[in-house]
Amino acid sequence: MGGGWLVSVAVPFRAVTRLLAVVVAALALCAAAQAAAPVVQARAYVVQSSVDGHTLAAREATTPRPMASITKLMTAFVALRYVSLDDVVTVPAAAAAIGESSLDLRAGERVPVRDLVIGTLVPSANDAATALAVAAAGSVPRFVALMNGEARRLGLRRTHYRNPHGLDQPGHVSTARDIAVLLRTALRNPVIREYAGMRRARLSDGRVVESTDNLLGRVSGMVGGKTGHTALAGWSQAAFARVGGVGITAVVLGSPSEAQRDADLAALLRYGLRSYRMSKVVDPARTYATIPVGWGRPPVRAVAPRAIVRPASAQRPLVERVVLPAVATLPVAAGQRLGTLVVTDGSRVVARSPLVAAGSQSTPGRPAKAWWVARRTVHHLVEALP
Repeated sequence: MGGGWLVSVAVPFRAVTRLLAVVVAALALCAAAQAAAPVVQARAYVVQSSVDGHTLAAREATTPRPMASITKLMTAFVALRYVSLDDVVTVPAAAAAIGESSLDLRAGERVPVRDLVIGTLVPSANDAATALAVAAAGSVPRFVALMNGEARRLGLRRTHYRNPHGLDQPGHVSTARDIAVLLRTALRNPVIREYAGMRRARLSDGRVVESTDNLLGRVSGMVGGKTGHTALAGWSQAAFARVGGVGITAVVLGSPSEAQRDADLAALLRYGLRSYRMSKVVDPARTYATIPVGWGRPPVRAVAPRAIVRPASAQRPLVERVVLPAVATLPVAAGQRLGTLVVTDGSRVVARSPLVAAGSQSTPGRPAKAWWVARRTVHHLVEALP
């Protein structure tokens, strides 16, 4: 299987360190094999990996900007702490009066919270988000205070909310990096994960609403996300995709058009997913070291008992740390644990495995030991002759 390049170091128990292997592929070749980050037109963006937490590419990722309806991720996340999907609530006049994208809710209408959550996350309806906020906190100002409190709790230091829907308002801002954190957190909620990944959904009155997310079904492994667009925010979106064990979060803020936003985000997600390969980081077919046993017996091979496959970065080397005794004490049984293998990627432990004896070695009897001592004595005497 493919993967990053490899450095292996053995550390005997006697604290003597020796290099077992060097880089398998030359650094220059590895660098050439790693594709450059795509060129995007968004004013700000970030691509992050859930494998190791690395930021793979970014531009102005900590600069506060309007984020439009990406706001609704926080709206749904906070509201679902205070209301349940089966609750039925009354639409307030404040919600019915909100313009632009809407479910055409009417003041005084009774609707299930499930419809409001769907409306908030699928067609990005401003009236649904506002009605959900009022249902959860009693008023928009109280709900916005809850949103800002949650932002502080999550460590979104450059995020500030002024409303639950995301329409342009002074001081209503976030950053690409903060939004990436929010998206990953929100998607842990199964309700948000379900509706943020739906291309279309049916409301309780039979209406079918379409998602504003054009990438659903078009990008491999797309789990879900949230779009946003206003005059100040431009075309923006956050998305999460997972293929195998690799999860990638990408956020674009301020693309010049809807088509460019989609192209920017799709390119960043695909770049992130290509930055990792499923690799056999522990291979039972390899001999990680040979350990002397003395008495003229062949050394014992140290092997891993089973394969371990993990996602590995194509940009950074994997480093093996092999800890074994300088000499194994006889007898040694096949499968007996001899030491430990730790595979790291920077400071992250990718895999840990015992190292065991590939075969058995018995303790020689007294005659065999005496014969070995005699031969060694003769050998040393011959070497000492002038």
